[in-house]
Amino acid sequence: MMKSKFPAYIAAAVGLVLLIIAILFLIYVTVSGPEGYQLELEVWGPTEDSYAYAEINDAYETASPFISSITHKKVLVDEYKRDLLSALASGEGPDVFLIRNTWIPEFQDKIAPVPSGAILNRDTVQREFVDVVANDVILDDKIYGLPLSVDSLALYYNKDIFNIEGITNPPKTWDQFLALTNQLTRKDNLGSITRSGTSLGTAKNINRATDILNMLFLQFGTNLEFTTREKTAPSSILGSKGQEALQFYEQFADINSPYYSWNLREDYSIDAFQEGDLAMMLNYSWQYETIKRKNPRLNFAVAPLPQFAGSASEINYPNYWVFVVAKNKKAQGEIDPAYKDDVRIFESWQYLRYLTVHKGGPQLFTNIISGNQKEISIGINPAKVYVEKTKSPAARRDLIEEQKTDPILGPFVTGNLIARSWRQYDADAIETTMAQIIDDVHSAKTTIFEAVRLLEERIRTLSRR
Repeated sequence: MMKSKFPAYIAAAVGLVLLIIAILFLIYVTVSGPEGYQLELEVWGPTEDSYAYAEINDAYETASPFISSITHKKVLVDEYKRDLLSALASGEGPDVFLIRNTWIPEFQDKIAPVPSGAILNRDTVQREFVDVVANDVILDDKIYGLPLSVDSLALYYNKDIFNIEGITNPPKTWDQFLALTNQLTRKDNLGSITRSGTSLGTAKNINRATDILNMLFLQFGTNLEFTTREKTAPSSILGSKGQEALQFYEQFADINSPYYSWNLREDYSIDAFQEGDLAMMLNYSWQYETIKRKNPRLNFAVAPLPQFAGSASEINYPNYWVFVVAKNKKAQGEIDPAYKDDVRIFESWQYLRYLTVHKGGPQLFTNIISGNQKEISIGINPAKVYVEKTKSPAARRDLIEEQKTDPILGPFVTGNLIARSWRQYDADAIETTMAQIIDDVHSAKTTIFEAVRLLEERIRTLSRR
């Protein structure tokens, strides 16, 4: 009997190597299939938080069988919309990009909703995110985007001014807010304001004045939300409730009002607040660090947005960025040209599912061409990493639960839970009209009645496009 030329341990080693090769081949076939592909994703945004994505994207690139690289490009906010629209028109723009929540109807024909294949569905969005997200991102029963963060209005107040005046707590209702505005405003012998109780009543020198007016329209009970829920407009969108809301806003800049505390001669609201000349201001969380940076010694805090006493429901107004997927773009990477659009859109959404919904643990990766699937564990919770690094209020309910006791973020995230918005078919045009009527009423160029009628007609015209 002849002995083998190879010792048993060598034969065993060779067998083991062959087994490993076979296993690796099976994994490759299972995950990538014969139609394997590798894509490069480009993400655009106007915010200065690219640093927050490094760890998040590294984890995804390591785990994903289909994405070789994810790069972020920051575009200056003043040029962002123009550059984005130009890039999308040429087909050379980003795969994934950020837009404001109010831009979604305007961009609907330029972005791709979640494709079939159930990688995301309506129930997931409604379960995981605050209510306003589903109202904003779901159009015609399709999901068009998802956020990492949602921001809503809160009350900034100067604690030193409150302490000097013996005020122990910020106002919870608008009646309390009015009383404090009267108490905290100071005027000289000529009637000029030397210290403002609050910054309301104008548009040009108030940061996000139109968002504040939007919030008041909703709190007063107008029918603005018809654009989200109804196919046809009711007979009155703003009506008498809209007039009441605009009158409430304008009274703070009316020299004949007991609550007169602001006018167009005042500094820009954020500057006035950080200089210590403004007692109360309504704004978003992103201004907190701006104020701290401009005046580190300013003693201020934030509190929940005031509400009307006895109101059936509390309401806030949001302003946030949503990740969406470009409908048309030349895919980058190794891929069969016949599948480029479908694969790029699917993989972009597979990335967004991870970015916004994934909480750590197994992630299901699907090869859209072969249909093969594989679970790969990713031990990172991207949305949590993002909100912690950027100190942003969360969009997801589970993260809000963690943030709601935070002394800075708490008022904003609890505001997210009651935030409402309405579908704006040209947000820039509506914002321009709102700012115009605010200052026209203040300068007596028009009446409250005429201003509200002009705005309502503008909304109707844009909604019919």
